[in-house]
Amino acid sequence: MRPRHSDVRLAALPDRLDTNRSGRDMPRLVMKFGGTSVANVDRIRNVARHVAREVAAGYDVAVVVSAMSGKTNELVGWVKDANTLYDEAEYDTVVASGEQVTSGLLAVALRKDGIKARSWQGWQIPIETSDAHGSARIAGIDGANLDAGFKRGEVAVISGFQGIHAETGRITTLGRGGSDTSAVAVAAAIGAERCDIYTDVDGVYTTDPRVVPKAKRMERVTFEEMLEMASLGAKVLQVRSVELAMVHRVPTTVRSSFDPPDAARPGTLICDEDDIVEQQIITGIAFSKDEAQITLRAVKDSPGVAAAIFGPLADANINVDMIIQTVSGDQSTTDMTFTVPTADYERTRTILDGQRETIGYGQIEGATDVVKVSAIGVGMRSHAGVAAKAFRALAQKGINIRAITTSEIKFSVLIDAAYTELAVRTLHSLYGLDQA
Repeated sequence: MRPRHSDVRLAALPDRLDTNRSGRDMPRLVMKFGGTSVANVDRIRNVARHVAREVAAGYDVAVVVSAMSGKTNELVGWVKDANTLYDEAEYDTVVASGEQVTSGLLAVALRKDGIKARSWQGWQIPIETSDAHGSARIAGIDGANLDAGFKRGEVAVISGFQGIHAETGRITTLGRGGSDTSAVAVAAAIGAERCDIYTDVDGVYTTDPRVVPKAKRMERVTFEEMLEMASLGAKVLQVRSVELAMVHRVPTTVRSSFDPPDAARPGTLICDEDDIVEQQIITGIAFSKDEAQITLRAVKDSPGVAAAIFGPLADANINVDMIIQTVSGDQSTTDMTFTVPTADYERTRTILDGQRETIGYGQIEGATDVVKVSAIGVGMRSHAGVAAKAFRALAQKGINIRAITTSEIKFSVLIDAAYTELAVRTLHSLYGLDQA
């Protein structure tokens, strides 16, 4: 079962995230550029101009870069072509090379523009991680080498997505989207004023503008709201990076690298709730199509049945999200409905088929044509009836709700996929986000 965000235990980043105090008075800034922003040499030159702007503004700058767009997929393909039963440590060695190319090219471009710069690989800093190759977690960052580079007036160009496991000395990678995590962790380590995440969008929107053309870019959003949005379908930031930003109180902005460097817009600031003067009840509407529904009918209603169902799924690393239990009138059996990621649907059914006698259910049903739509907002804490208002509005549109889950600052409904756009537009309008 997926834990609530408040219960997520982050990898400790203790004294090793040493806040910079090098003696220079220059404020520090981390800038992160994703794959589309560095897709070719021309775009890398454009990134160099963005960096030059911040250097001219008086910042010591660390830049974290992803691999060029499509390069990681290509490298993964090469590994699988070489051996489908590949060694995970060697896999990391190969796929981490994409970021190494980008960091070197950006350092070259900056030097051409007259800016002192050098590239850094994760192991050179070092960014130390666990040994979970392909999905490592950051254990600590020693900022001393970066400090020395700042004293020399250098821009640090860091390969994102990668680190090193100290005991084995092997390169590790942080999983897809890991460059966002690298950037926020580096920002915390060097005591940066903020971390700017540059993407192909100019900020965080109230919902997907492709679904709701009236969606608005938000000037500010809280860490908690962004964490919910990221986990509920918004693809702007990786969940882990938002967790780190929240724990270490790193102000983080989402900006567009495609803005002209001399006229870049401010983007969306992700910050503490106290830094937002006026907060709406609902901040945004997110949706996730990566949902599948499982229903077990006529399950014997006895102690331990939930453990018998969800224990094997947890052992298989399958995240269970929404759960609904309906007990029969005579209280002898129950129906159990829950959701899992679409990619795990068939595996979940196979596991439950194998546990049928242990669990004691009558039949299993499932659906993959479902979507989870969520409304997020810290204002829900102090307002009653927010979700009920949505349920009425969806009912008036003829949208049936299959399942509901709530937390302190969000609620989610599971509906038929065919009604996705109608549901998102209905909720976006209902909470006044069209005029936000």
